[in-house]
Amino acid sequence: MRIVHEDFRKGIIELVPETLDDLWHLSHIIEVGDILSSKTTRRIQDTSGERIRSDRGIKKTFFLGIRVEDINFHKYTGKLRATGTIEHGPEDLVPLGSHHTLDLKLNNSVKIKKDTWSRWTIKRLKEAIKASRRPSAIIVAIEDDVADLGIVKQYGIDYYGPIIGYISGKRILQKNRRHAVLDFYNEIYVAILGFKEIQSIIIAGPGFSKNDFHQFLSEKYPQMAKISQIESTGAGGRAGIGEVLKKGIIEKIAAENRIAKEMRIVGKVLEEIGRTSDKVTYGRDEVGEASNAGAVYQLLVIDELVRKADIEKIMDSVENTGGKVMVVSSEHEGGKQLMALGGIAGLLRYSLR
Repeated sequence: MRIVHEDFRKGIIELVPETLDDLWHLSHIIEVGDILSSKTTRRIQDTSGERIRSDRGIKKTFFLGIRVEDINFHKYTGKLRATGTIEHGPEDLVPLGSHHTLDLKLNNSVKIKKDTWSRWTIKRLKEAIKASRRPSAIIVAIEDDVADLGIVKQYGIDYYGPIIGYISGKRILQKNRRHAVLDFYNEIYVAILGFKEIQSIIIAGPGFSKNDFHQFLSEKYPQMAKISQIESTGAGGRAGIGEVLKKGIIEKIAAENRIAKEMRIVGKVLEEIGRTSDKVTYGRDEVGEASNAGAVYQLLVIDELVRKADIEKIMDSVENTGGKVMVVSSEHEGGKQLMALGGIAGLLRYSLR
């Protein structure tokens, strides 16, 4: 996600979503009553009186602003749609006050105008932008004794390599070939190690080298093997990296990583509750009391409650006393389990009983 323009005095931020995760974040940043502006396409009918029955009108693309009445993120199609009444646009094409649905698309500018930007909404936006600057994954495309690395960032791909193994050829004896292979694989490992905060590695290629490299990691560097997966492609090199990107695997992995982290913390809350521990609390009133006492070191809040004033007050209180706040998606099983606890829970530094 990139910010193109911001003017908090007027309550305006213009940004460009670059991944499906960005659209998911926007679905919780955009609220009912906001003025949302983006490009849209409408079929405009001929009003001259000469239109024939089969004439369905002409499609025209223009910038349109609506006052949001409803916002929906469709996780299976990756579409973010906002519906509301038209506030501004070309009056010769669209009547002001009529209803329209904006489909917010990747790499298209979106302008959001709010009466007030809350501290937590701004923080969520800034964190999404910060995350976009970190490498989210590495694609290792191996074919025989050549490997290329694609460092996946939300703005695009940084390429590294090629790394050449010098495995084949008459000059290398068969008994030394395995040593050369291991040296080659170790060189790839060292190259990956140079990139910090990598959460996922996709090992791709057309032959068996990708499987051999994954086996090498499993034997020598099991921690790296745990975050790696194998993907077959028709080619190695940059063409193989391109194939992986076209399959949408990176977006799926990024979402899975976020969900796994959220579910892990929710699981810890449920585990403490199952043990009838006095180091956990849930429900608005109970968590509110614990936050006021400075006892909450980890707060979990379902995304649907973040906009509530009393919830924001609890979130502020936890952060001000050195605790961490995690906003949990309501779209997965962990979120549904948290919702059953009232949508808010806290892990405690000490017992309040």
